[in-house]
Amino acid sequence: MPEVVLTGAAGRIEGRYTQGKSPTAPIALILHPHPKAGGQMNHPVAVQLFHLFMKRGFSTLRFNFRGVGRSQGEFDSGIGELADAATALDWLQSTNPAASQCWVAGYSFGAWIGMQLLMRRPETDGFISVSPPTNMYDFSFLAPCPASGLILHGGADTVVPPVEVERVVSKLRTQKGIVIDHEVVEGASHFWAEHLPEVEKRVGAYLDKRIEADPI
Repeated sequence: MPEVVLTGAAGRIEGRYTQGKSPTAPIALILHPHPKAGGQMNHPVAVQLFHLFMKRGFSTLRFNFRGVGRSQGEFDSGIGELADAATALDWLQSTNPAASQCWVAGYSFGAWIGMQLLMRRPETDGFISVSPPTNMYDFSFLAPCPASGLILHGGADTVVPPVEVERVVSKLRTQKGIVIDHEVVEGASHFWAEHLPEVEKRVGAYLDKRIEADPI
């Protein structure tokens, strides 16, 4: 898949991009886990999310946040990383002006950044949030959440206990006009090492359900 280089506020942003076949192909942005914990765009969960969208005809982009890989700059505690994500989405939208849908997907730290991006981009049609770190960051900004989506979590997650995620899900489900799907994979940890097939199965099934309801 082609390597792309974007220009962000901190300099070069390194990414990988695949173009959908249709001029109206939907777009998807994939956000990786915490840079200070070894997170980068080639993390297995991020790559799997990328392929799930790519296989369904989306024009899909994943990239390294500032200071990761060949992306310039240094870690900025989420503020700069949100700016990087906004730059990447701007690029995706300008490259695909006729896109039929816009999705954001993130894992762990990337899920937190992705949910913040949703709030700034009400045109977003859907989201995938894998292992959102609801006990480490404040998610109260989701008021109201502008899009329906899937929150996927591991039942054996000791980094972010499932009860912490359930608290946020319960709050989101009180909103009208959106539907939050919440799935817990029993036995899966925060890192999904032995449960990557479950990520593929659950996220794939959710995407297929949404596409069937609103064809791309």
